[in-house]
Amino acid sequence: MNSRVLIADDQPEICRLLELTLEPLGEDILSAGDSDTALRLAHDYLPEVAVLDIMMPGSFDGLEVCRRIKNTRSLAHCLVILLTAKGQHNDIDAGSAAGADVYMVKPFSPLQLADLVESTLDSLRDG
Repeated sequence: MNSRVLIADDQPEICRLLELTLEPLGEDILSAGDSDTALRLAHDYLPEVAVLDIMMPGSFDGLEVCRRIKNTRSLAHCLVILLTAKGQHNDIDAGSAAGADVYMVKPFSPLQLADLVESTLDSLRDG
């Protein structure tokens, strides 16, 4: 069975880049353009990995989506990667406080992201 990866970014070109980056891994990709859809998809499909932008439309930002994922028992296992243009120390600290496992600043390396997701999913399958 394929693992599920949730992508949430309000920029369609970033979502498409992430889809193209992660599709070769053979996983099921779920995409959302706002925080409400991202959280609904997370609850409905229980992804193993979530790649979240911080600044996106909806009822709350990506930090709150991260917090809610990490505070939901059925989603606590989910590796959350914050992928954002916000790269100041206080932004990174806020991401850590929200429970993010990884904080990546745009522009990012698609290869590095794919390697991170692949190694995470491999360790989940092995462990």
